[in-house]
Amino acid sequence: MFGKLKEKLKNWAKKVSEEKEQEVEAPEEKAISETKEKAKEEIQEPVEPPLKEITPPMQFEPGTHKFEPDLDRIEERAKELEKIPDVEESEPVEPGKKGFLKKITSKISKAKITEKEFEIYSEELEMLLLENNVALEVAEKIIEKLKEKIVGQELLKKEIESEIKDALKEIIKEILIKPFDLIEKIKEKNKLKGPYVILFCGINGTGKTTTIAKIADHLKKNNLSCVLAAADTFRAASIEQIKKHGDKIGIKVISHEYGSDPAAVGFDAIKYAKKNFIKCVLIDTAGRMHTSKNLLKEIEKISKVCNPDTKLFVGESITGNDVIEQARSFDWTLKIDGVVLTKADIDEKGGTALSVGYVIKKPILFLGTGQEYDQIIVFDKNKFIKDLGL
Repeated sequence: MFGKLKEKLKNWAKKVSEEKEQEVEAPEEKAISETKEKAKEEIQEPVEPPLKEITPPMQFEPGTHKFEPDLDRIEERAKELEKIPDVEESEPVEPGKKGFLKKITSKISKAKITEKEFEIYSEELEMLLLENNVALEVAEKIIEKLKEKIVGQELLKKEIESEIKDALKEIIKEILIKPFDLIEKIKEKNKLKGPYVILFCGINGTGKTTTIAKIADHLKKNNLSCVLAAADTFRAASIEQIKKHGDKIGIKVISHEYGSDPAAVGFDAIKYAKKNFIKCVLIDTAGRMHTSKNLLKEIEKISKVCNPDTKLFVGESITGNDVIEQARSFDWTLKIDGVVLTKADIDEKGGTALSVGYVIKKPILFLGTGQEYDQIIVFDKNKFIKDLGL
């Protein structure tokens, strides 16, 4: 999702650092200029009284055309030159006291991001989040939290990018609700009484029936027996579809005739599970639009009759903000307990997973990553954040 975001943060950090350097550039240049002028003045002043008598280092020997060097005078003059102070040599700095240029560089090694600066860059960040299917209210929450964490904080210039990145990572971690362990919940219920009942809901075409088969296969591999209830009695070929899945994974399917009461199918599946000591019942339901109040009332009836332990909403991660509104409607009707997002393997943005859980305050339990039965993963928010590139 955040390939562009990572690049944006890098550019943001670089720009802030450059602006902070420009703020102290003028006084630094002035200080260096003053130091040079002072050095020039010291050079122009005589460093020692002029010699009263200058003996040439070369002596002309009468009667010859040669100059013979006066070695004694050359050595004496060299010793005199050694005594002249070097104006370019810096004065010794007292222990614990910084030199002039050192003071300047130390001032620009750290920077504070002002509220005004943050407002400029936060607009770009918000637009980037919205482009990546992050809901507006979630994007605003992220911006608000990020502002609290970095505005006014003194940060090392070289660490501005990593500090912003770490702050963003922590915010996303706080937003995502930690998923509960479905397998442990099933085992706890089995110790007390009866089978664990899971009701699945969602709109048409989200891959709900295939997802139910995947989860049933996942539970079976964890030594939890299951039965499937074909409570979608309206869609053509829906019963045949779930029976085909049941045959492939070796799980019993309870079904009635098309047009029969879906609540009765779920009730019979629970009755069968109790009689045969099966640990979990998974109830498929007909897909229905979240805007249809009558159909939502019908699934509410199924929930009241079957009294499920967990109600899971199945939605497509690639539909962006639409799936958030769907989840909100189903939650309002059923009080769902968790979310399963399908087609996560082709969702490059990832903002849907970040938004849907926050909006309805429910955890994401599974991500569908393909058509095969083993292509479903238990949601791990730490891995999810890592996959975002943060």
